[in-house]
Amino acid sequence: MLRLTCALLLSLAAAAPAAAQQTATRTWVDSHGTTWTEVTTTRTVTEEPRSQRVARAIEGLPRFGPFAVVDTTHAALVGEIDDTSPTLFRAMLQAHPGIRMLELVDCPGTIDDGANLTLGRLIRRHGIATDVPSGGSVRSGGFEIFLAGKTRHAAPDAEFGVHAWKDEQGHQPDDFAPDEGPNKAYLDYYREMGLSAEEAEGLYALTNSVPNEQMLWLHTKDIKPFVKVE
Repeated sequence: MLRLTCALLLSLAAAAPAAAQQTATRTWVDSHGTTWTEVTTTRTVTEEPRSQRVARAIEGLPRFGPFAVVDTTHAALVGEIDDTSPTLFRAMLQAHPGIRMLELVDCPGTIDDGANLTLGRLIRRHGIATDVPSGGSVRSGGFEIFLAGKTRHAAPDAEFGVHAWKDEQGHQPDDFAPDEGPNKAYLDYYREMGLSAEEAEGLYALTNSVPNEQMLWLHTKDIKPFVKVE
């Protein structure tokens, strides 16, 4: 599979907006009996949703759930992570053992936090790098997947949307002591991903600084104090 395909995939967010064109015709006769015709063309520019651009770009590529195999060394995460994602990730690596980079193009997050952290540990165990290209968007649990990269790359305009987690009972981080329950699980995970205790605590506090119902938008420069990004 050509590397050109990967370049196309990574340029999705910079794609030109779609344009729609409408034409209206008006005809009238003036006081001298002359017939006039006026044609007005209106051009409306609308931006195609990112998800639709991604869908077009990955059409025909081998798929393993939310993962698309771009070429022999690159895969892309282009969908939501659920309880089947770790198994599908293993299947992808078995079929394509040369994959060394996971491109995070459009990552809406996860509906299963446990599976999300399991997937992150698999990425780290297999020594796979993560990359958010220019215009790439990583939200919610997708941020933990970015952290999993053996090395991490992110364009300056890459966006990271973070917020506090919420469990099935409606609990959020403030409902637990800092070293208990899910808080401890996340801090342990951050340290497993190579962050120092101080970095892990600072980054975790930042991601939980807004409630689950909101979203804090960050760019690469905002996370560099806590995470090594190349």
